[in-house]
Amino acid sequence: MPQPVAGLAATSAPPTSLSSFYGQALDSLELSDPVLHGLLGDELDRQRETLALVASCSPVTPAALVAEGSFFANVTAEGYPGRRFHAGCVNVDKVEQLAIDRAKNAFGARYANVQPHSASTANQVVMTALLRPGDPILGLDLDAGGHLSHGASVNASGRVFTAHSYGLGPDGLIDYDEVRAAALEHRPRLLIAGTTAYPRTIDWAAFRAIADEVGAFLLADITHIAGLVVAGLHPSPMEHAHVVTTCTHKQLYGPRGGLILLGESADMTLPGGRTLEQTMQAGVFPLIQGAPVVNSIAAKAYALGAARTPAFTETMHRVRTLAAELSDALIRRGIRVISGGTDNHIVVADVLTSFGITGVNAEKALEECGILVNKNRIVGDTHSARVTSGVRFGSNSMAARAFDSADVAEIAGLVVEILSATKSTSPTTYALDPSVRTRAQEEVQEMCRRRPIAGY
Repeated sequence: MPQPVAGLAATSAPPTSLSSFYGQALDSLELSDPVLHGLLGDELDRQRETLALVASCSPVTPAALVAEGSFFANVTAEGYPGRRFHAGCVNVDKVEQLAIDRAKNAFGARYANVQPHSASTANQVVMTALLRPGDPILGLDLDAGGHLSHGASVNASGRVFTAHSYGLGPDGLIDYDEVRAAALEHRPRLLIAGTTAYPRTIDWAAFRAIADEVGAFLLADITHIAGLVVAGLHPSPMEHAHVVTTCTHKQLYGPRGGLILLGESADMTLPGGRTLEQTMQAGVFPLIQGAPVVNSIAAKAYALGAARTPAFTETMHRVRTLAAELSDALIRRGIRVISGGTDNHIVVADVLTSFGITGVNAEKALEECGILVNKNRIVGDTHSARVTSGVRFGSNSMAARAFDSADVAEIAGLVVEILSATKSTSPTTYALDPSVRTRAQEEVQEMCRRRPIAGY
């Protein structure tokens, strides 16, 4: 007799509701693969019991997790709503259109493509669709807080195209005169305004003026500030940039995936006769991607809908407030904070100057105590990206846990206590006072119990 697919019980009764479907699926996982089931449980416990202050992380809402884990994963759906290359897409079309409509509503866009697998993929689409191999591009230097997909030499963006970069001034801020000078020198076909470790407000109009002066397209990558943009707490690039890209997990509390958005530029006619909207549409499929991840699009639809609620706006206010309070608390304790503060969710600290330890050692010491940050290069850094002189904090997860000012002060105190008790024995090895570690671990665990992740 033919055997069912591993993990499926052919004789079990079909689920009568979505709730019973997910319940049976979890039971099936536990029975058929107890090792994996155990690892899932271990990870849930780890997330519950640690404080994630990594700026590129936020806890995905349970409802979005359910949508991403849905049976939409069974559907192959190359193409777009109403124009698929496979049958069985009647509900897929509805879900994707729902996500498109919600993305346009959230960002005030005229066009949205919800199929990119990530923001990096979205950036690849933009470059590949608008440029030719070897064309010059200009983006923020990786060491100054730019992103791999903005022209880093180790990334396809820096290998396929001729990448140039601009940096930060000694004050840790973007110097728009320097950006203009670099643009006039290199004449990029694409100017990229976007960062991964920049704590200040971006002047989109200044970038657009530079792009227009040299005849470049302007790409705004708002991956790290998408939620703040939706909530009106950071200026939107929609009226300035030719193309806007973002991910959906860093600050939208949704699945890992990307979006491409267009404002008034959607109807712009390009030299080949296509509009910018048509170019982006064809740039995703069939130029770069095949079938979209439909279950991820379902989760995007949920997250984009939630982003227009008062609760989300309240969370974004908390994101910005907590980051500012963390920055101020660290500065009061004598820590050098890059740019002297923050306008968004990111705080970058110079731990080498402040504590005499490298970023990687600070990251490891804090992780031992249950506080998660990431090592980060800073302006004038003499250490490699694997070592660094700084660390980056983020407030997205703190906001999701409903932290308040007292919690932030407690975290700042813990960070200073831990790093003050950490001694670098080499750039990548360290020693942490065991008594400090034990006391910090207990305090972090108590804080996590007091401020649980909603739904986890």
